[in-house]
Amino acid sequence: MSAEDALVAERLGRRYGSKWALRDCSLSIPGGAVAALVGPNGAGKTTLLHLAIGLIEPTAGDVLVLGRSARREPAQILPLVGFVAQDHPLYRGFRLGELLTFGRKLNPRWDDDLARARLADLGIPLEQKVGTLSGGQQAQVALTLALAKRPDVLLLDEPVASLDPLARRDFLSSLMEFVAETGSTVVLSSHIVSELERVCDHIVILAEGGVRLAGPIEGIVASHRLLTGPRATAASRTDVVHASHTQRQTTLLIEGTNGPVEPGWRSEDVTLEEIVLAYLGRRDAVEPPQVRVIAS
Repeated sequence: MSAEDALVAERLGRRYGSKWALRDCSLSIPGGAVAALVGPNGAGKTTLLHLAIGLIEPTAGDVLVLGRSARREPAQILPLVGFVAQDHPLYRGFRLGELLTFGRKLNPRWDDDLARARLADLGIPLEQKVGTLSGGQQAQVALTLALAKRPDVLLLDEPVASLDPLARRDFLSSLMEFVAETGSTVVLSSHIVSELERVCDHIVILAEGGVRLAGPIEGIVASHRLLTGPRATAASRTDVVHASHTQRQTTLLIEGTNGPVEPGWRSEDVTLEEIVLAYLGRRDAVEPPQVRVIAS
């Protein structure tokens, strides 16, 4: 673990009965990164975040945030961490002003001016009850409460999943303004890759409860390419992440950009979304899935 890492998981696992929701998960997210946590439903994204924040206890391994365990040392770490759950749980009978009072009394680093200014900019009056807010407004209120803690690490579990495109844009813009101002580390789980690529600089791909790929987005995109050529088998290559075939053509997504391209084949740049889909579509025979980590 580096002294500069904000979140580190080491062989982390969580089992419910006989089923592993997360297994043998090892990763590190550097301080100051805006990291995307990507994977299909059931991949372990929520489990990983709940383990990091200390809401559940690991079955195996460990996870540290800012060098400490939120479960073993809550008084030291929880004031430094903001968390927004997927369903934005808020007290529906509370008025916004009452939520701010609640937050101010519970959080030693609370920034009431920030919270009030954000809500004013959003046009949400402090007298309004939470239960009367739209889904997008509730998401923004949940983010406001998390930001007002002035966290060093912000964990967001599918915060834009239920929002329309305009509300998603506004939410992510608000988030990036905060990151630019504070330099906080953000871990944002989602399955909307196009949105994440715009705001994130680091990515962790989860599938079947394990890490498939992790690293800085720029390095990951630069270290993969697409090869297209006549129908062929990929069995002889060791660098193939994913292969697709039509009657006449084969397309290979490979890891690595060096080496000659065979006659009749074309090499192209690849998008982050293509890489994510390729790794999620793999069916490795090894349990748990093999992980590739791309260095910074």
